[in-house]
Amino acid sequence: MCFAVILLSVLTTALILIVSYMLHPYAGAAVEAVLTCYILAARSMYNESMKVYHALKAGNIEEARKALSMIVGRDTGRLDEDGIIKACVETVAENTSDGLIAPFLYTIIGGPILGMFYKAVNTMDSMVGYRNEKYEYFGKAAAKLDDIVNYVPSRLSALLMIAATASLSVFTHEKGPKSGYYVNQTVYSVSSACRIWIRDRRKHLSPNSAQTESACAGALGIRLGGSSYYGGILVDKPYIGDPIRHIEAEDIKRANRLMFISEMILSVMGTVLLCYFSLV
Repeated sequence: MCFAVILLSVLTTALILIVSYMLHPYAGAAVEAVLTCYILAARSMYNESMKVYHALKAGNIEEARKALSMIVGRDTGRLDEDGIIKACVETVAENTSDGLIAPFLYTIIGGPILGMFYKAVNTMDSMVGYRNEKYEYFGKAAAKLDDIVNYVPSRLSALLMIAATASLSVFTHEKGPKSGYYVNQTVYSVSSACRIWIRDRRKHLSPNSAQTESACAGALGIRLGGSSYYGGILVDKPYIGDPIRHIEAEDIKRANRLMFISEMILSVMGTVLLCYFSLV
């Protein structure tokens, strides 16, 4: 299955690009741009996570659970408001690597063909890479392959998130909880992001997932992780981060800001590198 899905994805993408460039260079460039756009999932992640945010702000817990179930694998019916927020922040943090930085990095290196290769691997892991009775053996190849292709990108994503934290700590101003004017609050902490990332980046069953989750938890001063139900089975997971403050719905917005700024930093880095190599 892994071989067939990857081969079909890569060959189809290559064929589309070849035919487009044969028709006209501008047509090829336009198709390549569209394919690259579909490889990245930042807007989709933002839209889905903000559905959870808006449901919580409206006081509709059931709607928040329903929206959350669209983007997480855990059972959402048992979660209270704090559990919903934590799960949403975790998936935004994890998908900063899986759905954005990793495919972006592969696309920078090898264009849409390598980008679609990554998306094929990551999608297979999302669909069958589960450790349960049904997929324990069938999905193992996809899960292990996903661990391999995400090893470097997940660590780069954590570093980019720390850099994004530094940027937001300087330029972001939020309204004080008891005041009517704007003050520069210590919402994003670079030192805490670095400390928690170094300490907790391996606290996950996956070798990659805790990289961005730990950086995000440290940046926001909240605690993520902990036991959750998956398919009715309680799975014990370690905590990530320190509960410096109580988690709140606004942390979903903050996690999304970290995601977008991380993407922007990689965009600048990628543009500079591509320009450099094109000149030399």
